[in-house]
Amino acid sequence: MLAREQAGALPVVEAEDHVVGVVSESDLLAKDAFEASGHRPGPIGRLRERRLHGKARGETAADLMTSPVITVLPGATVAEAAWLAALSRLKLMPVTDREGRLVGVVRRDALLQALIRDDAGIRAEVEATVGTTCPPADRDAVQVAVHDGIVELTGRMPTATARRLLAEIERIADVIEVKNLLGPGT
Repeated sequence: MLAREQAGALPVVEAEDHVVGVVSESDLLAKDAFEASGHRPGPIGRLRERRLHGKARGETAADLMTSPVITVLPGATVAEAAWLAALSRLKLMPVTDREGRLVGVVRRDALLQALIRDDAGIRAEVEATVGTTCPPADRDAVQVAVHDGIVELTGRMPTATARRLLAEIERIADVIEVKNLLGPGT
């Protein structure tokens, strides 16, 4: 069964790949606990317990799943997706296109890893961006420093090149701010 494979959660899709729900470890835990204990809500059982009991008797993904499902679009930033996962207390979020079709999943632990990337990792990506954005003559003229996600660029380069470079660096995940201390080059 799914629980034995420690899947965490899996999205449930209909025929056209639209996400309609998620079957999570919690959903499976309720089913297994119900079957193992035989526990039934009393006549004055809380509404939540009754819903859980109803789910636990389910035999299909549609019976067990949590719905409606919270999803994220592929263009969302890591911070946006992490905030949504934290607010919703989700361990896994389906990634859908604008029509609600499944294109992937993102796990809470992957979001956390992306958010805590260290300055050395950010610096390496910024330096690679310098290498791909700047002409060879300008690459050695820029120095990169990163502290707490803030990128500081010093040196000299032509204004047009600097603008392109700044735009590319601002798109890098985990860059909080870019301090442009570049002087005009030749």
